[in-house]
Amino acid sequence: MKYCSTRNSNLNKSFDEIIIEGLAPDGGLYMPKSWPKLNTEEIFNNNISYSELSTIILSKYLGGTINNSELEKISKQTYKVFTHEKIAPLIKLKDNSYILELFHGPTYAFKDYPLQMLGNLFQHYLNKNNQNITVIGATSGDTGSAAIEACKDKDNIKIFILHPKDKTSEIQRKQMTSVLSNNVYNISINGTFDDCQNIVKKLFVSNDLKSKTTLSAINSINWARIISQSVYFFWAYIQANNFNKKVNFIVPTGNFGNVYAAHISGLMGLPINKLFVATNSNDIMHRTISNGDMSLKDVKSTISPSMDIQISSNFERQLFESLNYNSKDLNNLMKSFLENKKYDLSGKILNHLQLFYKSKSINDKLTLDTIKDIYDKHNYISDPHTATSLSILNELDNNDINIALACAHPAKFPNSIKMSIGEYPIQPKSLKDLISLEEKYINLDNNTELVKNYIIENI
Repeated sequence: MKYCSTRNSNLNKSFDEIIIEGLAPDGGLYMPKSWPKLNTEEIFNNNISYSELSTIILSKYLGGTINNSELEKISKQTYKVFTHEKIAPLIKLKDNSYILELFHGPTYAFKDYPLQMLGNLFQHYLNKNNQNITVIGATSGDTGSAAIEACKDKDNIKIFILHPKDKTSEIQRKQMTSVLSNNVYNISINGTFDDCQNIVKKLFVSNDLKSKTTLSAINSINWARIISQSVYFFWAYIQANNFNKKVNFIVPTGNFGNVYAAHISGLMGLPINKLFVATNSNDIMHRTISNGDMSLKDVKSTISPSMDIQISSNFERQLFESLNYNSKDLNNLMKSFLENKKYDLSGKILNHLQLFYKSKSINDKLTLDTIKDIYDKHNYISDPHTATSLSILNELDNNDINIALACAHPAKFPNSIKMSIGEYPIQPKSLKDLISLEEKYINLDNNTELVKNYIIENI
């Protein structure tokens, strides 16, 4: 398996190169040059475990850079830290309607599933090559804590995580900033998540920084994260145990990584009918998919902060695919979008998107109403991000298997739950204990040079 960049389709790199780099030198995102097909009959009809499924899927993308026995060990090690026996359990609400719970990892969010794997893959390749790296990432809430949990105390990794000041929940912030490991650095930025993400992208093309350290990305721009996330879409379908039906997934969407992982699952053979993209009031993905209106607006603060995003980095991968891997056209499109803050998608591109995706924007009121409705009907408490997907699930009336993704534990957003159902969710002990823990982070202005200098000082 070889990889190119969305901005250079002639590039030809192996998996062990692209996992460490994360972002391509040209600023593009890595993509496989072909899509592997899985033997779904073998997967669906055998009593397979989550770690075995992970090994099968990842092996298709690693191109022999890790042998299968080593990959099996890494997979088993990765999922030992998850607390539910099924790793990612499927919860039935009613006939054909399910919730896939993705919050049984150490930080109670779906980011644990790919990031625990990515941390262990990093460790494998770094040990093999006697190499050190500097990991840089931006978070809108959950990526940061999951990335830190995966990389803390690793001797050959230093990790710097940027988060927007006062724009995550208190629990989300403290899950990051209360980790006092010597290799962990948290940076609060006076700005939005998009500002944080923009700084990270500029750092990755900074020759000054690259001359002093090897940089690696841990955001969903790293391809290893996308393939790791694709595992639980197959796992959900296996648990539904009705292989004569097609499946629809409803995915709360910010940076487009999770829903793109669902999409590539379909390309690999999972019988997906439609992917429903759920956004909050930051609805650029809804407008883009529904009518081609890819225009930037100001980021709004909502009760689902991990989705408070306007520039969805992984959407570049989907555009590249929709453009038939034409990097010249992709470069022109992205240049126009960044210069003009808008782009009108139409014709073949929009038609291609709508083959796979539908979308809806869910505001805070509807989010709160959905939390209450699901609680009243099913005695199930969902966090605000999950509620955006459940709002769409409530509307579906078909004979497919319909699965909404629960991306975070409700206890991470206690105030929103209280506002909706009149009571706080039960908190796991580790989240309760966060309130009294010491924090360690630095606050910086929205300035790439300031962040770059801080990283250089600490590497």
